[in-house]
Amino acid sequence: MKILLVVNESASSVTLRARVVIHKSLAADHQVTVAETGRPGHAATLAQSAVSKGMDAVVVLGGDGTVNETANGLAGSSTALGVLPGGSTNVFARTIGMTNDPIEATGELLGAMASPGGGVQRVGVGNAGGRRFLFHCGLGFDAAVVEQVERRGHLKRYLGHTFFAYSALRTWATGYDRHHPHFSLSLTDVGGRRTSLDNGYFAIVMNTSPYTFVGERAFDLAPGTDLTSPLSVVELTSISAPLLAMLAARTLRRKGEPAQGPLRGVLPGYSGKALLVRDVREVCAVAVGSEPFPYQVDGEPIGRARRLDLRWEPDALKLIVPVATAGRDDRRSL
Repeated sequence: MKILLVVNESASSVTLRARVVIHKSLAADHQVTVAETGRPGHAATLAQSAVSKGMDAVVVLGGDGTVNETANGLAGSSTALGVLPGGSTNVFARTIGMTNDPIEATGELLGAMASPGGGVQRVGVGNAGGRRFLFHCGLGFDAAVVEQVERRGHLKRYLGHTFFAYSALRTWATGYDRHHPHFSLSLTDVGGRRTSLDNGYFAIVMNTSPYTFVGERAFDLAPGTDLTSPLSVVELTSISAPLLAMLAARTLRRKGEPAQGPLRGVLPGYSGKALLVRDVREVCAVAVGSEPFPYQVDGEPIGRARRLDLRWEPDALKLIVPVATAGRDDRRSL
């Protein structure tokens, strides 16, 4: 295979040793070109160039932001995406079943590429105002937290989840209006049925689950949502401290919990303040009041909008998927 290896050297887990070992491993059986990302959006440009050159795959060694950019450059093409975990959390790599060590994950990727069909599957993506997302798009409070984290990105590299938790507390206390709704949502499911969700403070439009990982635990807001299913939407109509604490406690999935939930309605135990709708094809988010709401995709802040249209794009991306291994708790079926 002709492969472009895209490396983000500033990503948390990327080291010179890992880069050399990974390059040698891939080059043993494949024709590999290496490119480094140098600025925001560069990975998408590199991916588009790989498509124009007829490359078979682009393999990313970086965090979720670099993976997202690359996927945006590859969506709709015949060039496949391969993912190696190089960031601090590596949500997408772990969601599709990669181990969280980049060198070990390279072996998994090579094993997939050696399997029938090269381990490639067509998967769906979300689209938020023209920006594709692989696992989620966050609106409101969630995106405001991500904005705070990215303003001090150098601390994220060293403090990880601790800094994210600090940013969430600071945003909740002083950086986000907790007394007035920020947006309303209009949803259309795959059958054409429409649902309105008003009084939104915080919403996650999910292309797959989990939302993130906390250590080894998956933060599963919509268990059962995966890369072959339509979108799922979770909205909170309050961001009180007890509600957020309850949500965090209940969604850190443990073994034996059911993988599916209701197609639509109130999540049990949340007094009507946490809503879930599955099998969503389109979402229209509209600001309430004069202020635009923030939004982020795959953990990267994009900006603010008074209206944001989102949709599900089935079979939009070719993805190299590792061969499933029994007993891995963090694996997700496709």
